Amino acid sequence: MNPPADRQPVTPGIVVRSALFFVLYNLAGIIHSIFCVIIGPFLPFERRYRFVNLWTVFAMALLKRLNGVTIRVEGRENLPRGAAVVLANHQSSWETFFLQLLISPQATVLKRELLWLPFFGWGVALLNPIRIDRTKGRAALRAVLEQGADRLGRGIPVVIYPEGSRQSPGTLGHFNHGGALLACRNQVPVVAVVHNSGDCWPARSWLRFPGEIVLRISPPINTTDKDAKTVTRLTQEWITYHYPGHLNKNTKP
Repeated sequence: MNPPADRQPVTPGIVVRSALFFVLYNLAGIIHSIFCVIIGPFLPFERRYRFVNLWTVFAMALLKRLNGVTIRVEGRENLPRGAAVVLANHQSSWETFFLQLLISPQATVLKRELLWLPFFGWGVALLNPIRIDRTKGRAALRAVLEQGADRLGRGIPVVIYPEGSRQSPGTLGHFNHGGALLACRNQVPVVAVVHNSGDCWPARSWLRFPGEIVLRISPPINTTDKDAKTVTRLTQEWITYHYPGHLNKNTKP
């Protein structure tokens, strides 16, 4: 297991390759988003989803070849086929991209401000995400429950990051109960996902560190006859136990 990014030396090679990734990644995103806006609205949802995520495919390939980041997925057989709520820990932007490829199609819960971003936001808006205003707690939860029920009713998995904000490598934040409540109300299973993306793609940094990102997927957690607090606890226990590497802090739900 590779040491966390904050303990890796920042060599000139890492700086140069990170800068090159930053330029190519964003340039490709700008160009591709223009085509998405022109072509995307005329495509059926699943084809539109694959077309928009061509940028993600490019970004993951670039990350591997240029920055030396490899990805190992464990538990792929547990990926949801149909309606389910996926609860994942949150360390960087990497998982918001990679999970789009791993679970396809999906509906992701995200801050509505992200949709206002030029280029990136235009592409994301075409994927029919669940948009929330995080400054309005009850209204945000209501949006998750209402929009999430609509997506689940159409057989589309919903991906939620219950920590809300990105955490440092080796750290888990407090898990909110919104995702578990959505699953319980709609009687669909929860699938937990844990990874160590912050070791290679740290939050709020343009640096990319070589190493291996390990992503683990839990067997489905049955929500029948369980309340949201119980499902959240079971999810966080699984994520804590299967975290790839050492956890610096555990926060009970």
